[in-house]
Amino acid sequence: MVATPSKPTAEEISSISCYGKARSTVDGAPLSSDELRKMHAFWRAANYLAIGMIYLRDNPLLKEPLKPENIKHRLLGHWGSSPGISFLYTHLNRAIKKFDQDMLYIVGPGHGAPGFLGPCYLEGSYSQYFSDCSEDEEGMKRFFKQFSFPGGIGSHCTPETPGSIHEGGELGYSISHAYGAAFDNPNLIVVALAGDGEAETGPLATSWHSNKFINPIRDGAVLPILHLNGYKINNPTILARISHEELEDLFQGYGYTPYFVEGSDPESMHQAMAATLDHCISEIHKIQQEARSSGIPKRPRWPMIVMRTPKGWTGPQEVDGHKVEGFWRAHQVPMGAMHSNPEHVRMLEEWMRSYKPEELFDENGTLFPEIKEVAPTGSKRLGSTPYANGGVLRRGLKLPDFRKYGVELEKPGTIEVENNKPLGVFLRDVIKCNMSNFRVFGPDETTSNKLNAVYEGSKKFWIAGYLPEDADGGELSPDGRVMEILSEHTLEGWLEGYLLTGRHGFFSTYEAFVHVIDSMVNQHAKWLEISKHVSWRKEISSLNILITSTVWRQDHNGFTHQDPGFLDLIVNKSADVVRVYLPPDVNSLLSVADHCLRSQDYINVIVCDKQMHLQYHDMEAAVRNCTKGIDIWEWASTDAGAEPDVVLACAGDITTLEALAASVLLRENFPELKIRFVNVIDLFKLQPNTEHPHGLSDRDFDSLFTLDKPVIFNFHGYPWLIHRLAYRRHNHNNMHVRGYKEKGNINTPLELAIQNQIDRFSIAIDVIDRVPKLQVAGAHVKEMLKDEQISCRNYAYEHGTDKPEIVNWKWPY
Repeated sequence: MVATPSKPTAEEISSISCYGKARSTVDGAPLSSDELRKMHAFWRAANYLAIGMIYLRDNPLLKEPLKPENIKHRLLGHWGSSPGISFLYTHLNRAIKKFDQDMLYIVGPGHGAPGFLGPCYLEGSYSQYFSDCSEDEEGMKRFFKQFSFPGGIGSHCTPETPGSIHEGGELGYSISHAYGAAFDNPNLIVVALAGDGEAETGPLATSWHSNKFINPIRDGAVLPILHLNGYKINNPTILARISHEELEDLFQGYGYTPYFVEGSDPESMHQAMAATLDHCISEIHKIQQEARSSGIPKRPRWPMIVMRTPKGWTGPQEVDGHKVEGFWRAHQVPMGAMHSNPEHVRMLEEWMRSYKPEELFDENGTLFPEIKEVAPTGSKRLGSTPYANGGVLRRGLKLPDFRKYGVELEKPGTIEVENNKPLGVFLRDVIKCNMSNFRVFGPDETTSNKLNAVYEGSKKFWIAGYLPEDADGGELSPDGRVMEILSEHTLEGWLEGYLLTGRHGFFSTYEAFVHVIDSMVNQHAKWLEISKHVSWRKEISSLNILITSTVWRQDHNGFTHQDPGFLDLIVNKSADVVRVYLPPDVNSLLSVADHCLRSQDYINVIVCDKQMHLQYHDMEAAVRNCTKGIDIWEWASTDAGAEPDVVLACAGDITTLEALAASVLLRENFPELKIRFVNVIDLFKLQPNTEHPHGLSDRDFDSLFTLDKPVIFNFHGYPWLIHRLAYRRHNHNNMHVRGYKEKGNINTPLELAIQNQIDRFSIAIDVIDRVPKLQVAGAHVKEMLKDEQISCRNYAYEHGTDKPEIVNWKWPY
């Protein structure tokens, strides 16, 4: 038998109902009848515009009866969440004016742009940025037509949306973006509207804990608002179907004081939302004033709001015999087939006229001034706030001279240093010089990643409970600027929000776990790419990601922690916004880090392991090689003044070491062999300059890699990535790439290298196989190298470590 759900009781239905007069936690009716009339008119106008964006290409004021030819052929917008979004926008306008409050509005529901764009147009911000969408009938027509239309704008709050830093399609990140925006912005309240579908994602569920990372003295505040409209595309949402008590307990458990505004009756809902917003903003100000006057940072219970309204609020009740308002059918376009169904055209016109546009717009299509007065003016408008165009507020970092943090060396390949430690010291002083606009982000790994010197500049932020033992190495402080939480999603969201509002940051994480934020980095890259083509979007600081604890030193964590594939993802993004660097030693890492911190509008990915590694560059050579991005290492080459027999190329720290060791084996056994040793720091140098601005010209590439000689390329990541980048090059057929091939587990470092054939013996054997004059003459050496490979593997299995001569190998020349 199949069990059927029991019939809900009237009490259960009432608990989750969104219909009727408003029910709210906060009592009061603060709006005068005149305020209520004007605000409701503003909201009606916003809803009218939302429908017009979705449906119309002509006849924007309905001066004539609506005809099929006035309607778009492809209806691509989403109506369902738009009325709730514009309802809140309308009320935030009032709150901004009442409290003279700096505010940023982040819209989380996907495809919710109509609800944001409508009020943005009504307040005048949209026309300010897009003069062709003027505040008149002709401008309104263009405003409608461009929405979800070829050559126009998308249905999310894309970079073209004034006032937005958040792409609504990024479900799960609205709350973390909001908190990142609030950090170090003490006068700002970020209102983050999270959709109830979005709230089912893991990233958003974790990001509620961001309230434990706000210092009310130095930071702004976030007012999260959970929008319960009940449905996703065609399913109920979880949080809309649990009881009021369970929902309240959930957010109290997260550490918030939740306030509820629920209903569908416009008049009572306006009064309830006005009273609730007044109360919440007053609570925020009280919390901040108490902390700032006492100088004692404490973790308060910040307010949040649960707003329950019908999906598709004020839209058609029923279409073709099916319920629409308050059901999932309102999610996208309530009715289609507009060019073949006259009844739908009639219903659309009736729906639009229900907002009484003649009471909202004059004969020229301009919003009546008394209605426009609902919105603030100038930079206080949500669509014109400088916080949503971070480059306007951005100040360059004050950077110490990175050269002072490097290591001294007399000759290459003879001393070992933990690569990340000096970087940590450099970042420590970057923090000290920039105590209000720079933060370091990472999971619980800053110390593990050898960056722990940053704690000398600023501790980990912590404002929750303390225990006495925390004083012994806990490195915790409510003033900390090192942000750690074991959620890469939340960290990445914080950092993006921080950057998009004009500040600077640095993110470090294990290579195996950077994949957690694949989609977030992907979306940020898309945001940057579009922003470059939006004239009024100013440049923001680059997203800088250090990938460490890398694949070749995962002998303790094993196979699950061996994955360098983030590079394969990042190179898919636009050449205008992504950069990848693989510095092999400390001094080149410092040079790269300094360059990345100074850059704007990029995603900079730096790959550098945290363990002890040989050092190759003095500081002068490091700066030169990093500036060039690719270079012949003369000291490791034997082809000076002659054509090489083989090119040994490498990118990455361990792969560089093994390539160097292979060159020594070859020099010892074949003294006449002409070897050219090429190191790549800037991975995009391998692409043609027609594909990437950092790419080499064909002539320069041919000069380095020859036209016809074998190239053995030892690469940090998956080998096919090098082939992807270099496939159009003249000598590509002679390029043989070694890299990670999904082989290995709990191995010693050399054994892991051998399993993936990036070890010195495999490389030397490959050279023998591919240099014609060695293919026969090198047979004895080749067998010796195979024997040594077997010996090294047997030694590892017996002793659990590599041979001393491998562990202690140094450059001998």
